[in-house]
Amino acid sequence: MPGMPPTREIAVVAFGQTDHLRTTDELSEVEMLMPVLHEVLDRTGLRTSDIGFTCSGSSDYLAGRAFSFTMALDGVGAWPPISESHVEMDGAWALYEAWIKLLTGEADTALVYSYGKSSPGSVRDVLTRQLDPYYVAPLWPDSVALAALQAQALIDAGDADERALAGVAARSRTAAADNPHAQLSGARPPGEYVVRPLRTGDCPPVGDGAAAVILAAGDRARDLCERPAWIRGIDHRIEAHSLGVRDLTDSPSTRLAAERAGAFERPVDTAELHAPFSSQEVVLRKALRLDDTVNVNPSGGALSANPVMAAGLIRIGEAAARIHRGDSDRALAHATSGPCLQQNLVAVLEGDPR
Repeated sequence: MPGMPPTREIAVVAFGQTDHLRTTDELSEVEMLMPVLHEVLDRTGLRTSDIGFTCSGSSDYLAGRAFSFTMALDGVGAWPPISESHVEMDGAWALYEAWIKLLTGEADTALVYSYGKSSPGSVRDVLTRQLDPYYVAPLWPDSVALAALQAQALIDAGDADERALAGVAARSRTAAADNPHAQLSGARPPGEYVVRPLRTGDCPPVGDGAAAVILAAGDRARDLCERPAWIRGIDHRIEAHSLGVRDLTDSPSTRLAAERAGAFERPVDTAELHAPFSSQEVVLRKALRLDDTVNVNPSGGALSANPVMAAGLIRIGEAAARIHRGDSDRALAHATSGPCLQQNLVAVLEGDPR
């Protein structure tokens, strides 16, 4: 059960992602995804037929057609028939389902992938479909306007100011200079207001991208990866749907998910936070009790590349990749979905002692 110690060791053994771009008009979702799938399979030496379970995350709203995820299976290869599932969520939640599948012992390996093309339409308007359909969605508050409400609540509470938010953005995009897949990198001016108090620099870029990971259990993981990133705990929680009954300066669901995942048992050295807006990193740092000794978003985070439906899975993948390389021993990864950090997933990953 979620929150209980896993009865089987499961690890991330490979991670791949696209170069995240403002537009990929010349590519379909399948064409964007296939190189990433081949990358993680090649990295482990596995073939599609070796994968015990496949799970994906995407959004039909972005694609503009129902059951669009079935087309992406062309890139996986679904014949002969495979064991497959899909979540209408960020790929981090697809990874959670795959983790559960491996815990049951029904599979030893899993392929998890997610993708999103935000460039064809207005993602700010598309995301309003996540809102309460009776009271809030008819008002059409877009995702940036709602994030601005959260940022203003932080400023009013004395937890941040515009200069501090600009500092978060500058640090993230400076770190992204070492990330060849980032859409934005390098120090940038705060820019003009988008919705006060959020400026251009406080908001994520709109772009297209995909990511994939391979999970493996026990000795199979050690066979496939020199230093597996073991998932020591993973949990996800949700806030109340109504924004009016929430304290937007805090994230109790993130704190609870972290507690159930074991994040507070020992310090972490790295944290990959899915904070699409600079103000949300402030909220997450407080909820996750992260101080300045923790390396937060060394990849640049969602402020440097935010492919909708893949950015959360990328946070888990980036944390795992640092463990694979030996740059981290114990890392925390966070994913979110919905307005103002409504749904939150936390995973704790560790490498074998060196």
